[in-house]
Parts: sequence; structure tokens; C-alpha cells
Amino acid sequence: MKKILFLLIPFIGFAQDRITGELFSTRSEIIAENGMVATSHPLVTQIGIDILKQGGNAIDAAIAANAAIGLMEPTANGIGGDLFAIIWIEKDKKLYGLNASGRSPKNLTLDYFKENKFEKIPAYGPLPVSVPGCVDGWFELHDRFGKMNMKNILKPAINYAENGFPVTELVSYYMNIASKNFNKYANFKETYHVNGRTPEKGQLFKNPGLANTLKIIAKQGRKGFYEGKIAETISQFIIDQGGFLSYEDLKNHESNWIEPVSTNYRGYDVWELPPNGQGIAALQILNLLEGFDIRSMGFGSAEYIHHFVEAKKIAFADRAKYYADMNFNKIPVDYLISKDYANKRRNEIDPNKSAKIVKAGEIENGDTIYLTIADSEGNLVSLIQSNYRGMGSGMVPPGLGFMLQDRGELFSLEEGHFNVYEPSKRPFHTIIPAFITKDDKPYISFGLMGGAMQPQGHAQIVINLIDFDMNLQEAGDAPRIRHVSNHQPTGGNMYDGGELSLESGFDYKEIRQLMEYGHKIIFSLGSFGGYQAIMYDEKNEVYFGASESRKDGNAIGY
Repeated sequence: MKKILFLLIPFIGFAQDRITGELFSTRSEIIAENGMVATSHPLVTQIGIDILKQGGNAIDAAIAANAAIGLMEPTANGIGGDLFAIIWIEKDKKLYGLNASGRSPKNLTLDYFKENKFEKIPAYGPLPVSVPGCVDGWFELHDRFGKMNMKNILKPAINYAENGFPVTELVSYYMNIASKNFNKYANFKETYHVNGRTPEKGQLFKNPGLANTLKIIAKQGRKGFYEGKIAETISQFIIDQGGFLSYEDLKNHESNWIEPVSTNYRGYDVWELPPNGQGIAALQILNLLEGFDIRSMGFGSAEYIHHFVEAKKIAFADRAKYYADMNFNKIPVDYLISKDYANKRRNEIDPNKSAKIVKAGEIENGDTIYLTIADSEGNLVSLIQSNYRGMGSGMVPPGLGFMLQDRGELFSLEEGHFNVYEPSKRPFHTIIPAFITKDDKPYISFGLMGGAMQPQGHAQIVINLIDFDMNLQEAGDAPRIRHVSNHQPTGGNMYDGGELSLESGFDYKEIRQLMEYGHKIIFSLGSFGGYQAIMYDEKNEVYFGASESRKDGNAIGY
């Protein structure tokens, strides 16, 4: 990604004149009584609404939407990837968490990488492929909370795969970029090209292979994907390409129901899932910032941005050291997200100077889609799903219509590291859903896609809502902060303070002050994530929906 040093922007205007609310907001919130769907693709959002109107609940609609968006936005997700979800079930008055991420091949060892002199796991090819957990996640969600027949849930995606759909502007753009990496791999052109190239904006795209795969899943259930012909095709293809993912790896895969974890930020409980994901980094950032008067600093001020970035550096240093598969490590999650730990580390933030090096704490006692859906019963789903880097690994099993993820790239090869590669282990994960409750009642289901941007984005959304009194749409439209060049769970450290990427919309006076603090300011394009959110207004008994202005999607209610 090309980066340009940010030197001078004397004036930044806005493309629209808002009658109400913040000038940077692109639209008003969507408000509806019976249900709400927010996704990054308009046709997918409509599918979710249709499922709700047909009598399905939020869980059914989320599965239908995820199946369709894997077809329509293959640059970010698909059934070759993993899934995480946080679900509010109204009748239980309870949040549930699902970790539907896959594990590494049992026959691939750390010794293999060392003997072949790998310094890191490659981004593409067969070696970073881990078990795709998405489909198993669908059935875990459906078996526990779903209402509609799975055949009817998957029918819209199957129909669009068979008959075609017009490709949106951003998906066309990213597919064209992806093709430069993937054209050399088997079956990519056959699956994703139309008339000799990736589809152009507005061009109809069909995927008969994926349609057939979804039909098998609809008819045979979970076993239709993880056993039988599909599993045999996947495993044989990967082995033929020089990889290790086996039929047994697929057959033995299982998702796990887990307890979400939370911190209270100024009276609101913010919920994330524990590792192997990075969600608790958002909680750590919020805990650190709770000790400062963020409101008085003001949105967009150098003071606020500086404090945010310094808190992020601390959280991400811990992220690099401790976040990993909890079945292989004793990870002190409770302590990392505690107020006591935040209080100890908050003093490390210098109000006038950017830290060049930040170490992980000494512990006592040892590209993505996001969608959210609410239904008339009061259930809310916060779901995120991804193939990781762009479209994934480049590995497209013949005739199946999807690409396998490259999530295994995120293991470390450093012996003794929490996230070191081991067989049948879940890699560190970037994708995280989020949820906010107030007084033990559902308040906001939200997420923000985009790699390491995600916990930074989650924290910014919460701060925008609570400290800066923005509405649901404004909180997502507001210009974003992204600090890059972190300590990494894959290895590698930050020694120069990293780089601070600021989206258009920040005042140059504040940017100049940040430079004086010692921050290196850069521009980057397309790196600030994608946001969707649904809020429940208990007083009026209606849902508010918001959708990301940086993506092609929308929110629809009824």
C-alpha cells in the first residue's frame, strides 16, 4: 500500500451540507420497529430483511446474509474462512459468544518451517491454509437458535450464484487488485473471471461452483462440507499443491461456544470475545483512556488523538505477547482487561511525547465483512467473517467456487511465543464482533472490519458515542485514527513509535501539534475499516441502524 508523508493540508471541506448533526456524517440513521439489517452489500442487506419478513429470526437472517456476501464480496470473506459471533437472545436475557475459527493441519509441524528455512509463514499458497470454520459456525448458530429450514436460508445465495448479480464498484476494484496475486494459481481464473478478466462494475457475475457447494450444504448439513466429496476435494487439492490440510483435519473440526468478556466504560458494558482473537485490545484501550477527560479534549484534537494512540501502543504490545489460542496457553485475560492493570500502565502515557518503544506488561499470576441483524423478538446478532488477507490464500479447490483462507500466516515461528505455530492450533485472529449493553440490557450491536484497525476502530466508535455524543451513524462516519507499525503476534517489534495514519477531515493545526509530539503522520488509502451497527431504543421500542459510508452497503429496517 502506497504511503505519502502528510505535510500540508490548509483546508479540508466536506462534500455535503447537513441540516442536522455533524458535518462529516453522510446520512441520518435508519429507524424501524420490527427488524434491522446492516451489511456491507445492499443486495445482502435486502436478503436479510426478506428472511426476517418470511418469519426467520436474526440468526437465520445472519446466516443467509453471510452466505450471500461470501458470494458477492469474495474479496473479504466466504465459506473458505472463519467466523466469530456475539448473539443477544432476548428470551434468555443473555449474550452468547461463538468461536468458529479453524485450526492448523495436524501433520504440519514447526520443524517443517525450520528445516525449510522459513523466516515467516508465507501469505499465499497451501502452507497458510487452516481449516475453514465458517460453515460449522452456521450450523452451530442454527442448531441452537435458528428457526427456518437451512434450505430456505441458503436459497437466496444459491439463486444469486446460479443466475448472477451485478458486481459493485469496490468489489470490482478489489477483485482486480487480487487477480494480480492469484491469476497464477490453479482454478482462480475459472472461478472468478468473466470474459477473460475479473468482473467490472455493474457486470453480472455467476458462480455455479459455489451454487452447487451451497446446495450440498443445504441438503446434507455440516457433514456435507466437512466430510464426503467437498472435504475430499479440498484436502486432495491442498496436498497436490504441497500443503498439509487433510480430510481428518476437516472432519475433526468443531466450533466452540465461549463466554464474551467485558469492561465497563463510563456506565456502559462493552463486550468482546477472548483470544485467539484481538477483541480485548479494544477493552484495554478503553480502560486506559477512561482515566482521562476525553470529552473535554474534544473530538479531533491533538490531545485526544495523542492519548488514544499511546493507549493503543500499550494494548498492542500486550496483544503481540499474549493473544493466542487459549487451549495452548494460560492467558491472563481477566487481568489484562482489569481496571487495576489499566491504572498501573496509564502512567506510562506521556501527555506531550510519542513513545518510541512500548513493552508488554509483566503479568501477575501467571480484509473481512461485518454484519449485524436485529429481529422482532429482540434478538441481535453481531457477526464477523473473513478469509484474512484479501481473498485468502489463492487456493481455490476445483469446482467448489470459493477460496481457502490464509489465516495460518498469523502464527509466529518463534519458539516459546504464545502464538508459535503448533499442529491443530488456532492462529491469532484479527476479526472481532462487538456488543454494548446498558444496565444488563442490549444497547448496540456493532463491528468494524479491517485487520489491526478493528480494536482501534471499536474503541473509537465507543468513544464517539459516549464521550462525544455522536449518534450511531455519525460515530461511524467520523474521521478515523489508525496507528500502524506495531509489535506483532507473528514476531517483530516497534522501535520508532510507528506511524499515525489520519483520515481526511482532521484540522491541520491539530496535525501539526501531533508532529510536535513526535508522531510520524502518513496517508493511507482504504485502511480505515468498515462499520455497521444496530442500536435498540428501549424508550421508543425501535431499532436504529447505521452503515459504513466507506463501503458499498447499507442498513434497512421494516
